[in-house]
Amino acid sequence: MSSEEFRQQEAELDELYRDIIIDHYRHPRHKGRLTAPSASHEGLNPLCGDEVTVEVVLDGTDLGEIGYTGSGCSISQSSASMMAEAVAGKSVAEAHRLIADFTAMMRGDEGIDPDALGDLEALSGVRKFPVRIKCATLAWHTLAQALKEASA
Repeated sequence: MSSEEFRQQEAELDELYRDIIIDHYRHPRHKGRLTAPSASHEGLNPLCGDEVTVEVVLDGTDLGEIGYTGSGCSISQSSASMMAEAVAGKSVAEAHRLIADFTAMMRGDEGIDPDALGDLEALSGVRKFPVRIKCATLAWHTLAQALKEASA
């Protein structure tokens, strides 16, 4: 493959990733409050003003329901939507695994299987802008805390 073909493929992938992020920002999944959450945790990023509150309902060892509310930049809100969609209906253990894999991807750790992350890989481009990594990981850290509180 020539370097021009590689650049073209990279540009097309960047466009696809942008489309996924914009779609989640404009059409958020699982956004809203839950009727009777097992736990709720609020996360803030004071540097840029992002806010997210994650609510969960545990059904034994499974994540029965997840919802979030919040405001902020397109990265933080898209990430919250993508996170909620990715963990909905999973076991708590699977949710913790996704949290670990996503945060490892955002740190640039090697050995993360992008196929296992699905559309979440679209947020990997945020690593090019280190100050925005906290925007992308805010909802994930907040989910981890909500799960911890629900399991306590």
